[in-house]
Amino acid sequence: MKRVLFLILIISLAISCDKNKSEISENQEDNMHRVNIYSNSFKNNEKIPAKYTCQGDEISPQLYWDNIPENTKSIAIICDDPDAPAGTWIHWVIFNIPPDMKELTENFPNDSIMDNGIKQGLNSSNFVGYQGPCPPSGEHRYFFKIYALDIMLDIGYNIHKEDLLSVMETHVLGYGEMIGLYEKK
Repeated sequence: MKRVLFLILIISLAISCDKNKSEISENQEDNMHRVNIYSNSFKNNEKIPAKYTCQGDEISPQLYWDNIPENTKSIAIICDDPDAPAGTWIHWVIFNIPPDMKELTENFPNDSIMDNGIKQGLNSSNFVGYQGPCPPSGEHRYFFKIYALDIMLDIGYNIHKEDLLSVMETHVLGYGEMIGLYEKK
């Protein structure tokens, strides 16, 4: 019984902490430059093909964007699943994408740091790079969020989403998102 109560306490704390994280609020988003993010792998609010999930090759989908603000110095992308049972599950944290890049190719390497300065953080499994959708039950939503920043971030790699959000909090010039859906068969 003590173990069950302890587990419930841990899950409750995780959910509580998750709700208090610094994210772009609706009000901030309404007053912020709108960045468009797309994918040739799937359309917004449509199913993510199994190829990009734990039931397929688990490679990252292709993403591209436009309408980046003029003074952008770097781009960050976070993919997460707010429908996970124990709170938001982080699938991808990638940042310091040069502003002249307009896409991430399919099957982007899961390296901590790239030759062009791109860095990748840790997903919720504490691995670097993309982790495909793998919901335990039902259909989940996967948010691919893009942030245009006014600086290149002077931080290490292998960081968590919360660390990235904290560092870039006052540097966001523009924001956008797209959603993919997935349910295991």
